[in-house]
Amino acid sequence: MSKKWVVYAKQPFFGPKQVIEYLGRYTHKIAISNHRLINIENNQITFDYKDYRSSGTKKEMTLDASEFIRRFSMHVLPSGFTRIRHYGILASKNKATDLNKAKAYFGLERWEKQTIKWEDIAREKLNIIPNKCPKCKRLTLEIVETIQPMRGPPCAVKPSNDF
Repeated sequence: MSKKWVVYAKQPFFGPKQVIEYLGRYTHKIAISNHRLINIENNQITFDYKDYRSSGTKKEMTLDASEFIRRFSMHVLPSGFTRIRHYGILASKNKATDLNKAKAYFGLERWEKQTIKWEDIAREKLNIIPNKCPKCKRLTLEIVETIQPMRGPPCAVKPSNDF
């Protein structure tokens, strides 16, 4: 009671779209994506970021590796916690219905589940030809030997102690 209270209140959001944009930056993304990393050398990491204090202009920052890891680790969830993106309209079971309702409300494109084969990703993104043998360079890996397990799976029935 002896101290005076000073309340700081930010300007309210202009509507639900701005609220979702604001929360989206913090709830469903990782701390930093690989595409934002510009350079890593001499124990220094350079990355780009949006400076929202300057109308969202794109800027670059260089940090010592230890400082970068310190800041990154502040975004790692403790064991047992689950990311928010797995709940609500972004939960897997709700994406086909609730997410599309929200997108329709804001006039955004519908979400459609995409099926991409791992072979296509390997070719397009990683320049790896699937099933190409690194030794003979043929396009089909051939099975030369099958290694059998040393023992069978564990028994479901408890063995008796009768002798």
